[in-house]
Amino acid sequence: MDDGTPLRERLVDVGVEIVATEGIAALGLREIARRAGVSHGAPRRYFPTHRSLLSAIAGRGFDALKDRLDTCLRPDPDGDPRVQVCLLADVYVGFAVEHRPMFELMFRHDLLDGGDEADGRPRLREKTLPLFASLVALVARHRQTTAARRPPPGPEPAPDVVAAALWANLHGIAQLWSWGSLSLTLDTPSPGDPKARESLARLIARTVDAHLGPVNP
Repeated sequence: MDDGTPLRERLVDVGVEIVATEGIAALGLREIARRAGVSHGAPRRYFPTHRSLLSAIAGRGFDALKDRLDTCLRPDPDGDPRVQVCLLADVYVGFAVEHRPMFELMFRHDLLDGGDEADGRPRLREKTLPLFASLVALVARHRQTTAARRPPPGPEPAPDVVAAALWANLHGIAQLWSWGSLSLTLDTPSPGDPKARESLARLIARTVDAHLGPVNP
């Protein structure tokens, strides 16, 4: 099969499709090559290891997540940082719930490697770290805004520590929600129920409050 797409990109396209429909367990080099219509050894020309191909597939997930984040933050890039953190949190968890297998792959750094810079393509870390840096910047800007109105009573953790804790909390919510654990413990509609979105939004809002402080303390 040859639709004119460069083979390297076609292999990644096939991998993305397999993740979406069958999950990470189905991502074998031979299966990807078969569905791309090439010999089982062909992927090795572009991806010397299984991990390098998984990294390229995960990179597509980060690109899609970044596009969503950019879209939601672009209308008001210098707006209220707390509002932007809430938007980022909502998009992050929403992406995780909608694209559960890809989301799982994206953060399996035990399976992934950094990629190969020899061909000029960025390493996977160059897609992941800027997303975290944007959250750190928002936390820092929020702190500056609130400190001008009410100085903190004592030393505060560094913005990157707050951002990491918030990220870990949101990531846990995304996983537990997708697994149905939170709907069970909170006695809310299951993840597939349209009414569940309201419960999830409230949970995300409380999580932001926990790490940034309440809106009106």
